[in-house]
Amino acid sequence: MPALRTTRALVTLIFSALLAAGAAAPAQAATTDRLWATVNVCDTVKNPDTIGLRASMPGTGSSKVKMYMRFRVEYFVARDQEWKPVRKGGDSGWVPVGSGKFVARESGRSFEFSPAAGNILLRGRVSYEWRRGQKVIRRAVRRTEAGHESSAGADPKGFSAAECLIQK
Repeated sequence: MPALRTTRALVTLIFSALLAAGAAAPAQAATTDRLWATVNVCDTVKNPDTIGLRASMPGTGSSKVKMYMRFRVEYFVARDQEWKPVRKGGDSGWVPVGSGKFVARESGRSFEFSPAAGNILLRGRVSYEWRRGQKVIRRAVRRTEAGHESSAGADPKGFSAAECLIQK
């Protein structure tokens, strides 16, 4: 009988571990290749003085989870060698992007800037939240990077960059 109890205990332990791994799916979702941010518009003829940010986030498989993104623009301060947030006009606020039942959702925002003097180097910072009701069950943040083909809005088509130089 002790061997049977040990076997049952072992099966229960393995089953519990598998359930726990399944419950962690929203947390693991943020590590997939479906979580990214890119600059997809940068001071073009069609979109002068504009930076466009595009992002993707993976779903959780649950329609009870709602997904949100927040797009922010940062500028580079050469004398300090650091990036700082654009305080006025550089924050989209939280944008609902859909249900967690989707494999992934994309969204984007454009921001227009007219530098008073000289050029300005910009990049994006996208925050992600997965929410169940009012409770945030997962958060992530990504800065823009090159190499991501978005489904819409790039100018020119297929454009993807980490940064954007708006020239005066």
